[in-house]
Amino acid sequence: MKIYHNNLAKTLKQGFKPIWLVFGDEPWQKNDSLNLIKSHVKQQGFNELIRFSVDDKFDWQTLVHEYQSLSLFSDLRIIEVELITGKVGAIGSKVLLQLMQSLHQDVQLIFHGPKLEANLQKSKWFKALEKAGCFLPLYDIEGRQLNQWLQNQTRQLGINLHSDVYPLLIELFEGNLLALYQELQKLAILFGNQQVTVEDAEQLVIKQAKFNPFQVIDSLLMGDTAKCIAMLDQLQQEGTAIGQLIWFIHKEINQLFAMLEEIQKGTRINDLYLKYRIWDKRKPLYQHALNNISLDNIAHAQARLAQVDLLSKTTSDFNAFILLADVCISLYHGDKTSQFSLDYEFA
Repeated sequence: MKIYHNNLAKTLKQGFKPIWLVFGDEPWQKNDSLNLIKSHVKQQGFNELIRFSVDDKFDWQTLVHEYQSLSLFSDLRIIEVELITGKVGAIGSKVLLQLMQSLHQDVQLIFHGPKLEANLQKSKWFKALEKAGCFLPLYDIEGRQLNQWLQNQTRQLGINLHSDVYPLLIELFEGNLLALYQELQKLAILFGNQQVTVEDAEQLVIKQAKFNPFQVIDSLLMGDTAKCIAMLDQLQQEGTAIGQLIWFIHKEINQLFAMLEEIQKGTRINDLYLKYRIWDKRKPLYQHALNNISLDNIAHAQARLAQVDLLSKTTSDFNAFILLADVCISLYHGDKTSQFSLDYEFA
């Protein structure tokens, strides 16, 4: 049986499932799903929790022994198994298939791990577990679904947000539900039932550091590459993770590319603002970028950014912040930066 996160609470009420399979890379949904499942079964009397973390050295007989043994502390137990890589190997596959022959209702099995590749979901062991229980794949929440998620969370937390705050939060935190939920909790504590305005939210959600990735993006959209470079230098000194910055810039460049392509096809700019949820205060930034960046330069910047991402993960010979500065410059001056290789060598 397969369900999705928004059906979890309803499915839990339908009766006991001997196995839960929670797999995906989105941290908020994973934490929320595991907490909901464990909280629900604890209410049914499953008071003892045993955890296993499976790597290539894991002894699968330990799991079998624990599942089949009697507990000194509770008749009903939860066994939580984290599959670090999502793979179980030949021995694990054999053990899990054998375990399916002796399932009972005194133990709640919960398996979780990263996103599973399609071939793993088709494996015998996984299909057997899914048939016996419930598979909950976790996917990124985007677009209209993210707006619905945000509306639901604000209702549950009792937050009174001004309507303009929703697109602001989506703009700032799309792709990072965990950070967005933490900001919502902060708003709930600080404002209670008082309405939260855009100004309130801006002052609160922007980090206290001198610069942050959102400010880099704003300067980039305005074409102030000198300020972008200064911010990148400061962020490097503050220890900001290069992967975070790459993610923000990648997201923005891809969106600009899509918007420019639609403009060339005749789409009106106001329709694009609506489609991409550009709120009023940011429209001048996008107007400037769309008027001054060419598709050729965006394509060049995308290629450079892919190189930066690869180099940042595979070698320490290059300063990834300097390379990222090159990407920012390439958006407006790609005809000049294309003459130089990112794979520079120290003199």
